[in-house]
Amino acid sequence: MKGLNLNNRGRPSLLGPGRIDQVTLNERRSHLRLQELVFDVAKTLTRDFIEQRGSEVPAQVLFPQLAGIVNRYIHEEVVVSPPADLRDLHFAPYYGWLVEVLVESIRPDATNGESPEIPRPESSRGPGSTSDVDFWTTRDVREVIRSHVNYVVADTKKWEQTAAYYIDTHKAVRAFVKNAGLGFAVPYLHNGQMHDYQPDFIIRLNTDAERYLIVETKGYDPLKEVKEAAAHRWCSAVNALGTYGHWSYELADKTEKVRAILDASLPN
Repeated sequence: MKGLNLNNRGRPSLLGPGRIDQVTLNERRSHLRLQELVFDVAKTLTRDFIEQRGSEVPAQVLFPQLAGIVNRYIHEEVVVSPPADLRDLHFAPYYGWLVEVLVESIRPDATNGESPEIPRPESSRGPGSTSDVDFWTTRDVREVIRSHVNYVVADTKKWEQTAAYYIDTHKAVRAFVKNAGLGFAVPYLHNGQMHDYQPDFIIRLNTDAERYLIVETKGYDPLKEVKEAAAHRWCSAVNALGTYGHWSYELADKTEKVRAILDASLPN
């Protein structure tokens, strides 16, 4: 950094006399402690578990457990590339990313008797239905047979049309719907904010037991892993509830993989 000087036209300029100072994060880092970070993140997670997830474990019992998890993650999983410093986790966007990873990854240990995570239904609306889908669109549509909605509304030029054809003609499919106007979304956390992820297709599989398959057709997406993890977590929570059948999620990065996914869904 250098103090600005005015040139002969009265405009700010970096030219001229004055000292140039090199400004780094070292001064700020010197006042930060990793233990402070661990406690702060553990406090945030404890609040999330009690207020958002309805945890019945008291805060004084939950906090030290979460602090231990945060401490292990910071020291064992975080990779620091110089000139960065581990204490930079105090700063944005790293702090937000750290909280997001831990919020999405910490689950109840159902194998050891803990109650599994279950979904929190919206209080303002009941179960959704394809009978509620009714809207106008200027997008490209394709007529289909195995759907309660008479047309598939495509958001792409070819991908979704091709995927819809594979789904509509496959023997593993009893019924399906393109997720347009349906209001079906999977919540996920990114950069400290909650967002809604709307997968492409919901499929009722042609099985004796009630089984559903969520299929996403997607090429490049910088948030693909975040959305995929949220969808798998959503399915696990719904399956733990046990009142809406069994759900699974698959992502196809190529349209021809849709057929392979459906083939794998056929009963043996």
